[in-house]
Amino acid sequence: MTAAALSHTSLPELELLKRGKVRDVYTVDADHLLIVATDRISAFDCILPTAIARKGEVLTSLSRFWFERLRDIVPNHFVSTDFESLPAAVQHAPGFEKRSMLVTRAEVFPVECVVRGYLVGSGWKDYLRTGEVCGHKLPEQLLESAELKEPIFTPSTKAEEGHDENITEAQVRDLLGLETTDYLRETSIRLYNEAREYARQRGIIIADTKFEFGRDQDGKIILVDEALTPDSSRFWPAETYIPGRSQPSFDKQFVRDYLETVGWDKKPPAPQLPGEVASATTERYLEAYRLLTGEEL
Repeated sequence: MTAAALSHTSLPELELLKRGKVRDVYTVDADHLLIVATDRISAFDCILPTAIARKGEVLTSLSRFWFERLRDIVPNHFVSTDFESLPAAVQHAPGFEKRSMLVTRAEVFPVECVVRGYLVGSGWKDYLRTGEVCGHKLPEQLLESAELKEPIFTPSTKAEEGHDENITEAQVRDLLGLETTDYLRETSIRLYNEAREYARQRGIIIADTKFEFGRDQDGKIILVDEALTPDSSRFWPAETYIPGRSQPSFDKQFVRDYLETVGWDKKPPAPQLPGEVASATTERYLEAYRLLTGEEL
């Protein structure tokens, strides 16, 4: 492997605000945060003991790509990934280049804005059980991985620990109010449609994705966290897409599929990944970046 995986960060000169499943967030000043994408990987809401080399680089670089491409739809928190412009504490720390992003502070909404264009994952399981996904009644006898007639907004809770739970749009309205909920739904679907059309031209189907939003210090709603990465989306190769089965992918579904074969009960502690599974996951993430941006990372 060409690069060592980074699973833990430490910046003593900056206050650690949050250590998430993948990202470590540091306070820079009253207006800005530093987000460092590690190579940690989570599956079934558990952090795995095996890190995926270069994963954080892909998440940071691909998020920057989408933030810049989609900023006309909604403003976002991205400020810079230019290493020389980041705080000195970061520049002096080994391994932080290409995985560190300076962002604007925001008060993040406690929901994840999931948009589904295809019937897969927890949406497929809900459909088999009820014929619905997050309150959306769908046609009968749809196949696994079927393309939906129109993308649907299927929000979930944002759990700091444990499993996120699918909720209905009505539940989001109870949390955030009608006007904000309508804006988040419409904006999420616009972002998804724009990205899906672009990605399809590059040979990738974006089956679903999740967005997170918050209010900046002026009260304006902005896109935060990450955008359309292999961690937050399902990316399928368009040339091999066949409904009625699970699909090959460029995302962490590859890791989930492996974990389903080892008899793990999906509770901590999670099992180690074999070296070949970790290496193949790195290759998938890098290939997704190459196809979507047209560049090598």
